[in-house]
Amino acid sequence: FRLALIQLHVSPVKSGNLQRACELVREASAQGANVVALPECFNSPYGTQYFKEYAEKIPGESTQKLSEVAKECSIYLIGGRSIPEEDGGKLYNTCTVFGPDGAMLAKHRKVHLFDINIPGKIQFKESETLSPGNSFSMFDTPYCKVGLGICYDMRFAEMAQVYGQKGCQLLIYPGAFNLTTGPAHWELLQRGRAVDNQVYVATVSPARDEKASYVAWGHSTVVNPWGEVIAKAGAEETVIYTDIDLKKLAEIRQQLPILSQKRGDLYAVEVKK
Repeated sequence: FRLALIQLHVSPVKSGNLQRACELVREASAQGANVVALPECFNSPYGTQYFKEYAEKIPGESTQKLSEVAKECSIYLIGGRSIPEEDGGKLYNTCTVFGPDGAMLAKHRKVHLFDINIPGKIQFKESETLSPGNSFSMFDTPYCKVGLGICYDMRFAEMAQVYGQKGCQLLIYPGAFNLTTGPAHWELLQRGRAVDNQVYVATVSPARDEKASYVAWGHSTVVNPWGEVIAKAGAEETVIYTDIDLKKLAEIRQQLPILSQKRGDLYAVEVKK
């Protein structure tokens, strides 16, 4: 099947971001994409100062637009971090998924909040405004099962391993790494998650905006189960495409049967919820 990653240029104008996102989704569909993904924080600037202002309920304005365009194009649409979600007085970093009939198939709340301090480079604390999600998020397509994470979730290998154990063959991480962590770890983490679990890994970032308070790295990427980068964007707004070859995945797993060779008698990753 064909996967499209939309590396959107995000502005402070929510309505403009939604309109542009839908335009690019239609373009991706016209190019034959079956599964389309938007970046983290596609409808608002990224930053703790913006989350409350741009927050919506789910369902709400942004998710309604995503539902409509998924149905119009008859695709599977991963809505990045479609919105800062407001629920019960709390805010979440939330990714929604819609099927070809417009129905919502999954809602992933970012599990690991981005609280970091790299002296002289970047300090950021999502937990000042956001609450963490507490569940794994997967959805089925006619092609394969897909696992979801958001940005910082990609750093936690156990989460990807659980998805692999539950039968996911593609992991999608909408993310917004920055100019410090991006060049250091963005591709490295994707390749690691792909090789460790013998899955495809796709990451979709906002386009880089040097004038923004938080500057995203860009470079949306797809990595195959052998650890090879098979599609990669630059920093600008663009749509990248790649064909996900599940036959190749099966061949790699047959040649290197690491999933069946793990020593369950010595170690295991435990799911608690």
